[in-house]
Amino acid sequence: MGDDEIDLLEPDAGEGERFGDEWETVDVADTEADRIARKRDREFAQFRERLKDADQFKVEQAVFDDATFAALYKLVQDGHVDAFGGPISTGKEANVYEALGDGRDVAVKIYRINASDFRQMRDYLDGDPRFEGIGSDKSKVVLAWTRKEFANISRAAAAGVRVPDPVAVERNVLVMELVGHADDRARRLAEVSVENPQTAYEVVREYMRRLYAAGLVHGDLSEYNLIIYEGELVVIDLGQAVTVHHRRADEFLRRDCRNVANFFGRQGLDVDPDDLFDAVTESGPDGDDAVSGGTTDASEQY
Repeated sequence: MGDDEIDLLEPDAGEGERFGDEWETVDVADTEADRIARKRDREFAQFRERLKDADQFKVEQAVFDDATFAALYKLVQDGHVDAFGGPISTGKEANVYEALGDGRDVAVKIYRINASDFRQMRDYLDGDPRFEGIGSDKSKVVLAWTRKEFANISRAAAAGVRVPDPVAVERNVLVMELVGHADDRARRLAEVSVENPQTAYEVVREYMRRLYAAGLVHGDLSEYNLIIYEGELVVIDLGQAVTVHHRRADEFLRRDCRNVANFFGRQGLDVDPDDLFDAVTESGPDGDDAVSGGTTDASEQY
């Protein structure tokens, strides 16, 4: 991985949401997918049976409810997905499938409502103003989490952070750019030989700074949530990312800084996590003076 193999994405000046829009409550009201699931017309029923009979979905019959199949049906109707491929990854909370959508490869991430244990997500949910009023209802938490991930990716992309391009979200299903291919997948930073760690570190530091300037803290950043493909470092897995006003944002960011410093320290660089934290936060969110996430009063920001 040479110096000329890592490009820093340029932000789109003037585009994206304004800092502070993340305070809007996540809407978990019934969507068109829920209405389709209740209506159960013949066309949807046939679609549902085709998916349940497909090899890549057979193991999911017990954990995909009708509204999940309806969400996939709606995404197909809207032209975001043309054909489904095989699974890319499986996990306790979600499965990711390769698909074709609008002439390009996309990833379809499906959060499993009935088979998931989201108690470990509570640290990221509690204190996030977007989740106020949702309570502990598992279905609502999952739907809000999916929309939160889509919002986080969209905000990061607008801030000039290289992330998978967000395509669409419907209920507990998220569609985004597939970075690489199922048979030629992008490699995690932990899996590659970093020939020029200084260049890679500078890109990671800049993307952390841009995330913070956009009002977000990744919350789980490490060499396992950074991938490289065709000369680009890509930040992934932003579902748990919190706003800088989250009560534990400062703690999460310092943990991110330690993870990044430890990784690049093993690559031979002298990276101090406190110096990295200062570099990330020196300009503050949205160009304001530096603030400590989780301690800033909202009234002081707007």
